[in-house]
Amino acid sequence: MPLVALKVDVDTLRGTQEGTPRLAALLERLAARATFLFSLGPDHTGRALKRIFRRGFLGKVRRTSVLKHYGLRTLLYGVVLPGPHIGRRAARAMQQVAAAGFEVGVHTWDHVRWQDHVAAADDAWTRRELTLARDQFAEVFGRMPQVHGAAGWQMNDYVPGLEAQLGFRYASDTRGTGPFLPQLAMGVAGVPQLPTTLPTLDELIGREDLQGEDPVDHLLRLCALNPGDQVFTLHAELEGGAYLPAFERLLAGWRARGYELTDLGSYAQRLHLKSLRPARIARGTVPGRSGTLAVQAP
Repeated sequence: MPLVALKVDVDTLRGTQEGTPRLAALLERLAARATFLFSLGPDHTGRALKRIFRRGFLGKVRRTSVLKHYGLRTLLYGVVLPGPHIGRRAARAMQQVAAAGFEVGVHTWDHVRWQDHVAAADDAWTRRELTLARDQFAEVFGRMPQVHGAAGWQMNDYVPGLEAQLGFRYASDTRGTGPFLPQLAMGVAGVPQLPTTLPTLDELIGREDLQGEDPVDHLLRLCALNPGDQVFTLHAELEGGAYLPAFERLLAGWRARGYELTDLGSYAQRLHLKSLRPARIARGTVPGRSGTLAVQAP
């Protein structure tokens, strides 16, 4: 039976407190598993507005109605309002997700800072950010995290090695076509990558090149064209909000087509991790998303 591993990126305080419980309730009702990856430090979402000059960013804002999904207060965090500490303010909401039996892991410490600066950062900066997030996770959950998923699919050459040093067992930091071991300048990293293989809903909504095709139908068609295991990333702020009905319809579509809905940990357990092929991580683009991302090289 093919599977879809569901990866939930939780970027903001609002997403943690409001979107996450809605998604958990839906997934519980449908007996579906998922991995929730939490942002654990300050919510500085408002600082992302400086990306207005990045090519494609304004188009995404217009298509996906950022104000509607994130709310005015969230968009002021870090610029007009102080950024609330998510790990302290929303620890209970995170713990409830784990108590319900869902896999939980690390998304980032400061989402905006990681997304905007990690690509050009050095080893010390990267280690500090990862360590802050790991240690806050341990404070919230009373144990060390096993899985990491980089904010905005942004990383640098130091991340794979640091993930191994800090105790992560597998990661989903990249976009790609299937599981692989990151090829480094000196050898191969020991922490396997389980890349996101499908477009996200927000990358599909309003895309002119799709000629009005419904995003859910498009995703189901992609799976039919490329049968096999998939990793799908969703966001607590989107699928846990206005996109919730579309996401439920997507889950039903996968179920009707025989897919198992699982989490990253269960997916990793099925793989012969040591036998995975190495692949280089490169910078690339994804239709519907602004800027460059970490992608699995061909």
